Amino acid sequence: MQQAENPQSSPVMQGGMQGGIWRRLGGGLRDSLATTAQALSHRGRDHRIDAMRGAALLMMFVDHIPQNLLNRFTMRNVGFADAAEVFVLLAGYASWLAYGRAFGKYGMRVTLGRLLRRCVQLYIGQTIMVVAYVFIIRLWRHFTPVSVDYLEPELAHGMSWVWRVMSFDALPSNLNILPLYIVLLAGFPLFYLLMRVQHSLALVLAGAIWALVNLDPAVNFPNWLDPDGWYFNPFAWQFLFALGLTASERTQRRGKDFLRLRWLVGLCWAYLAFSALQAFPWGLWNLPDLRPFGDAVAPAKAWLSPLRLLDVLAIFYLVQSSTVARRWSGETVVGQVLACVGRHSLEIFVVGTVLDLLARLVFSTFGDVWSLQVGVNVVGLGVLLSLAFWLDMRRGVGKPVARPA
Repeated sequence: MQQAENPQSSPVMQGGMQGGIWRRLGGGLRDSLATTAQALSHRGRDHRIDAMRGAALLMMFVDHIPQNLLNRFTMRNVGFADAAEVFVLLAGYASWLAYGRAFGKYGMRVTLGRLLRRCVQLYIGQTIMVVAYVFIIRLWRHFTPVSVDYLEPELAHGMSWVWRVMSFDALPSNLNILPLYIVLLAGFPLFYLLMRVQHSLALVLAGAIWALVNLDPAVNFPNWLDPDGWYFNPFAWQFLFALGLTASERTQRRGKDFLRLRWLVGLCWAYLAFSALQAFPWGLWNLPDLRPFGDAVAPAKAWLSPLRLLDVLAIFYLVQSSTVARRWSGETVVGQVLACVGRHSLEIFVVGTVLDLLARLVFSTFGDVWSLQVGVNVVGLGVLLSLAFWLDMRRGVGKPVARPA
C-alpha cells in the first residue's frame, strides 16, 4: 500500500516554511532596529550622525580594496571628498556630544579620564590591526608571493620596527587613520579651553593652522616609513575635526537643526554638481571626459585641500539641515542598519580593515573574477553588519528606556 504523503515534507510546504522563517527573521530584525532607534531617540541621539558614519565605514571597507569593482560606486567617484573626510568630521561632531557636555556635567577630572580611556581603546585597536597585518602577510608569503605594496619593506623582517610603529614614529600606509584620531582626540581639552576663553578663538586658530599647512605641506609629523610625513597631516585635518566640534556645540546650544537656507542649499548642490563632474572617473567607464578643468584640478587629500573641505561640508550641511534625512535615518530599515553600524565605529573599522587585507590577498592570489567579487563583498559586508547587530544586542542598546513615574 502506498504510504500517504506527509504535507510538511513536500517541496512546496518546505519552501513555504523556509520563506516564513526568513520573513520572521527579517521582521525580527526590523523590530529590533526600530526598538533601538526609538530607545536612542528618547535619549536625544541624532540618528543622522550614526547613519552617515555607518555609510562612511562601509564605504571605507569597499574603497580600501583596489581590485573591488564595488568601489566604483562609492562617494569618491562623485566628488572630491571620500569616506575619510566624513569619518573625521563626524568624529569631531560625536566627540563634543560625548565629552564637550561632560566637562560641565561631570567635571574636568572625570571627563579627562573618559578621554584617556577612549584614546587607550583607539590605541589598542591600532595595535590589533598592526599585529594582524604583519602576521597575516608574513604567513601568506610562506605559500605565495605578495606584492611589496601590501607592507612596507621595513616591516617585512625582524622586530626593530615595533617601537617605531607603537610610538607612531612609523605609520604603515593602510593603518594611518586611527593615529590621526588619537592625536585629534588628545587635543580636545585644549580646544575646549580655548572655546571657554573666547567662543570662536579655537576655530579661528584651527583654520589658521590648516591654511598654513596648505601653503607649506612640509609642516607635518615625521614618518619613518615616508619622507613626506604622515599621510593624514594632523595639522591640516585638525581643522575638519574642529569644524565638527563647533557644529555639534552650536547645534546643542540652539537646540535644533541647522537653519535651512534656500540659497545655501542651492549653493551646496551647485558645488557638489561641479565636484561630481570634475571627480568622476570618466575614463574608467570609457565615457567622454566632461571634467571642466581636466587634470588641472587635483585636490590633495594629505593636507585636506580647500576643494575637498568644501565638498564634505556641503554634504554635511545638506544632511544636518534636512528633516527628511532625520526621518529616513530613524524610521527606515536602511537608515537604521547604517546607524547600527555607525554606533560601533571602532570595532567595525578594526574588523573591516583586517578584512580589507584578506580580500586584497585573495584577489591578488586567485584573481578578481566575478565569483570572488561577489563572495568577498557578501562575506565582508555580512561580517560587518552581523558584528554591528551583535554589539547592539550585547550592549543592550535596544532595551526600553526607563522613565520616571
